[in-house]
Amino acid sequence: MVIVNTCGFIDAAVEESLETIDQALHENGRVIVTGCLGSRAELVNSHFPQLLAVTGPQAKDEVMQAIHLHLPSPHDPYVDLVPKQGIRLTPRHYAYLKISEGCNHRCSFCIIPSLRGDLVSRPIDEVMEEAQILVDAGIREIIVISQDTSAYGVDRHYQTRFWRGQALKTRFFDLARALGELGVWVRLHYVYPYPHVDEVLPLMNDTGLLPYLDIPLQHASQSILKAMRRPGSREQMLERIRNWRDVCPQLVIRSTFIVGFPGETDADFDELLEFLELAELDRVGCFTYSAVAGAAANELPSPVPEIIKYERYDRFMQKQQQISADKLKRRVGQSLTVLVEAPTADGFIARSYADAPEIDGVVYIDTDSPLAIGELCRVNITGADEYDLYAVPSR
Repeated sequence: MVIVNTCGFIDAAVEESLETIDQALHENGRVIVTGCLGSRAELVNSHFPQLLAVTGPQAKDEVMQAIHLHLPSPHDPYVDLVPKQGIRLTPRHYAYLKISEGCNHRCSFCIIPSLRGDLVSRPIDEVMEEAQILVDAGIREIIVISQDTSAYGVDRHYQTRFWRGQALKTRFFDLARALGELGVWVRLHYVYPYPHVDEVLPLMNDTGLLPYLDIPLQHASQSILKAMRRPGSREQMLERIRNWRDVCPQLVIRSTFIVGFPGETDADFDELLEFLELAELDRVGCFTYSAVAGAAANELPSPVPEIIKYERYDRFMQKQQQISADKLKRRVGQSLTVLVEAPTADGFIARSYADAPEIDGVVYIDTDSPLAIGELCRVNITGADEYDLYAVPSR
């Protein structure tokens, strides 16, 4: 039996989910669909009426019921003895830690609240217990994820809980501080730049909390941000970035942006390019605007033609590519601690604190010496290109 966990956020994700379901049906035939696209069960069933079950997100009980209904099995002690840390799909040396579900924002391009509801934070003691289990299992890096990490705990009114005799408030700062004391790398994703994020920056100098922030800014033009229903402004963000770098000079900032949003003019796009130059963000991703069924942005006037969307995407990526290349050149001659990921013909691929898995660059280590996957080692940076670094082991 195959369980397909789907995404239904943008058209490309829906198409990929449907293709994966089709592949599973052809290769196995016994398929359960779950996840966000499962919320649109009529759409899924219209394409694939032979599915065993279709459920929405967070439907663990329903999925398990369908499994037991269609694939009953006797107890097998070798299969049923699941380790305490569970079964993960990530490599042994890093793991994702989800701290909340849903989102309180109502961005005009997004349907996550309609799919997953408003913000629901996990109690901080439960989050910390899971994190400790991961550390005890040998994890070297914990990657914190949610739809809005910096809003963690607001729905629980920052309730105080106790973890191993320590009183912790269910809030972003307490969680970041406690995770940073576990003795492993801790990486924060999907952080909105609320003012209280400033409190966390000093922790990045003194704990395992990596000096890395993933902040989905989406745009820099005030008119487009307003149409997107996004908070903040370009000047506020630039000032905050400057202040963060003053407090934590080694800080790496990743962000994502949308080009071709309805109503985006040449002037709006030029303002975005200027922001890139001024902000000098380290890691940047870009999407062309894609209409999502049910999103408020679909009703906005002045849609941008597809050919202009892709022209702007190319210009955006060329601009950021040069910024990235210039910043990485400054790394040459530095010594960095890296996490070894995989062997290559000439050595190993690794990641530094500046590199989240699968979405950022890597560090190529040229060496004949054996290194263990998941090992932390020290390297000297010898070269750089637009996105990656090249290194040799430190002597």
